[in-house]
Amino acid sequence: MRIRTRWPWITALASAALFANPLGIDVIHSAFFSGEALSRGIWAPIALAGFAICTLLMLLEAVMRAMMATLRPQPHRLISDCLS
Repeated sequence: MRIRTRWPWITALASAALFANPLGIDVIHSAFFSGEALSRGIWAPIALAGFAICTLLMLLEAVMRAMMATLRPQPHRLISDCLS
């Protein structure tokens, strides 16, 4: 597998799809922009937990991509190159 970038684009796209669909937009609206304190009190921890989980997954993907990029196997050298 060839790593072209270390940016966690897979998790970023999945997070965007999670929060940009109608249900995600409704949860975000209920958590932060609702006029009722009860609705904000119920949905805010759920939305913040979702944001935190997505952020941790993006960080995990970035670390894994960085490790895979640095631990790439070295190309094999010819025996004749080693003897000279």
